[in-house]
Amino acid sequence: MFRERFAPVAYLLLTAALLAVMVLCVCAGNQPIPLRETRAVFFGGEVSEANRSILVNVRLPRVLCVALVGASLSLCGAAMQGLLRNPLADGSTLGVSSGASLGAVIALAFGIAVPGLPHAGTMVTAMLFAFGSLALILSLAWMLDRSLETNSIILIGVIFSMFASSMMNLVISFAGERIKSITFWTMGSLSGSRYDYALILAVSLLVCGGVILLHARELNAFAVGEENARHIGVNVRRVKLTLMIAVSVLIGVCVSVGGTIAFVGLVTPHMARLIVGPNHKRLLPASLFSGAIFLLLADLAARTILRPRELSIGVVTSLVGAVAFTLILRFRRKGADGDA
Repeated sequence: MFRERFAPVAYLLLTAALLAVMVLCVCAGNQPIPLRETRAVFFGGEVSEANRSILVNVRLPRVLCVALVGASLSLCGAAMQGLLRNPLADGSTLGVSSGASLGAVIALAFGIAVPGLPHAGTMVTAMLFAFGSLALILSLAWMLDRSLETNSIILIGVIFSMFASSMMNLVISFAGERIKSITFWTMGSLSGSRYDYALILAVSLLVCGGVILLHARELNAFAVGEENARHIGVNVRRVKLTLMIAVSVLIGVCVSVGGTIAFVGLVTPHMARLIVGPNHKRLLPASLFSGAIFLLLADLAARTILRPRELSIGVVTSLVGAVAFTLILRFRRKGADGDA
């Protein structure tokens, strides 16, 4: 009851926190820019041309892309945890993230490009491999179990992720002098963010995220089991397919832009759950905010900890996520022992 009353206040606090963190990330970096000059760029005023260029052409598109990727990955994680009824699941559980990564690595290793759009080759290839991976995984799961049970999908997803990882290692061995950029990308990087990438991410989040948010009631029904969900009128197979396609598309776009960024979809939904509770009507929107805030802070740390050198954002999220993952396992074990 307390969380239900607190939810509107929590959304206001999350919105304020997101705006504050975005402003901080725009101002901070290898060359800190005063808040006064940052405000002058957007609302008119005197600012040096160098700082204007840094803010408009480098910092702002990166901050937008980081926030959108974080929100998307977190939303996917919350949806998959609800759909699979597994608190340790995230958006990569289906194996689609591994498939998208494989496509991007192939594009980077062999210089695949789209005519007239030199930077789009990686994005297009990653998205195609994401869709192909989903089709393959669902087809194999359908052959194994016509009811598309959760355990069957997870099993196929894990097997496919291992296969995709092996194929990535094979491709990297033929990458030659491109291996450095590929390795940095596979750890996650949003250093090359642009406004057109932010637009693609925003449209993908609006469409696919909207689909996920519209299924909050069905995700609540899944929390009490698939059979109970069927009894109250939920079309389990259709909802599963719809949500898995939406999650896969969103992950494919995120991977194509920022590489493989681990643990965001696992950790941040749990943070949001502590604030607003398990009801997906509140949890999904809160996950959007918490994912954006988490990844913005991780990216800020990656840019500033060893400046002027830049860490991979995946290194930061993995360090934080590994600790959080261990704590989640510990709490689950304590909960299981308490029930026993």
